[in-house]
Amino acid sequence: MDYSNLLDILWILIAAFLVFSMHAGFTLVETGFTRAKNTVNIIMKNFMTVVLGLLLFFFIGYGLMFGKSAGGFIGTDNFLVSLTDSADTKNFAIWLFQAVFAATAATIVSGAMAERTKFHSYLIFCIVITAFIYPVVGHWVWGGGWLQEMGMIDFAGSNVVHSVGGFSALAGALVLGPRYGKYSIDGKSNAIPGHNIPLAALGVLILWFGWFGFNPGSTLSASSPAIAPVAVNTALAGASGALGALAYVWIRYRKPDASMVLNGALAGLVGITASCAVVSPVSALIIGFIAGILVVISVDFFDKILKIDDPVGAISVHGVCGVFGTLAVGLFAQSDYASLAGFGAMNGLFYGGGWHQLLVQFIGSISTIAWSFTSMFILFTVMKYTIGLRVSRETELKGLDIEEHGMEAYSGFQIFNNE
Repeated sequence: MDYSNLLDILWILIAAFLVFSMHAGFTLVETGFTRAKNTVNIIMKNFMTVVLGLLLFFFIGYGLMFGKSAGGFIGTDNFLVSLTDSADTKNFAIWLFQAVFAATAATIVSGAMAERTKFHSYLIFCIVITAFIYPVVGHWVWGGGWLQEMGMIDFAGSNVVHSVGGFSALAGALVLGPRYGKYSIDGKSNAIPGHNIPLAALGVLILWFGWFGFNPGSTLSASSPAIAPVAVNTALAGASGALGALAYVWIRYRKPDASMVLNGALAGLVGITASCAVVSPVSALIIGFIAGILVVISVDFFDKILKIDDPVGAISVHGVCGVFGTLAVGLFAQSDYASLAGFGAMNGLFYGGGWHQLLVQFIGSISTIAWSFTSMFILFTVMKYTIGLRVSRETELKGLDIEEHGMEAYSGFQIFNNE
């Protein structure tokens, strides 16, 4: 009996279970950062993201992502997880691990499109992103595609998961437009506070916990010497991201805003996800701290300058910090850590490695943005002018819970519908 293989399977499954728990975190974060009248809608969107993500990635997505490569662009076999070979149980474990990743990329978009999107239109989006859009980028980087051939490193998904989700979210928010009451006639941005910050805080902590499956689990081996450094870098970057956001927002606005600090922790985690296996703990601290500052600047930029309404900051946390995390590989990578993770001797620009790796990371990032944003912008635009993407003004003001789902999350409590 091959005990090494059995241990690898067990480790992959444990990591998959941890990543699965992240969907509870996303649900709580998005619920807490939005209004009470849309709670059921947020829950349903996140829940159905998992349901559809698992099914579509099983039937189509996994084969497109990890099947035999056609020109480095897309996979062509291994659909239905090759059920004809029931002895290949490790393939089953890897499918589950990757399936919950795919659902994560989709659920990122839910927050940016919250409080104004038709439920059935969101379901169609979930089908398309998990079956086609996400697997294509995954094949490029992880499935033997052209970016992997170039030498791009995205260990656990700053680019593949978070940039895809973040820039798909940007496309959705642009096509939808802002919520009613978000911007005054003179263009001033009005705050629309979330209804439950304790839920959001709990959600962030669950996400942080799940990230220890997300990053260390990407070793796909229980015997990998990189597991411990990856876990340490993940913990440090999350903490440093929260600290960076706290410092910046406290200095700039004279108040330690809780929502920004919570997003700062997520920003640090997103920022370290690509490079967690190839950088030192000190570099992880720096990457996380920069990401924490960057997310606050980015949220302000999208909200006040571009007038793009993102209720939970998903575009900034996952899109902008996903790009930064992808580029961080080319800046902070060190040979000792990269070799430990199986990437061989390589150094980033800050450690004498030159510009090559940074250029490769940049090409990968730009390609991912172009593919995910353009394809999702087209999809959302088509839905807008056919089946409809946005609920009516009356439904939005009353709340999507009653109009879309026929029920309230907090039955018996008085909920005031603010415009």
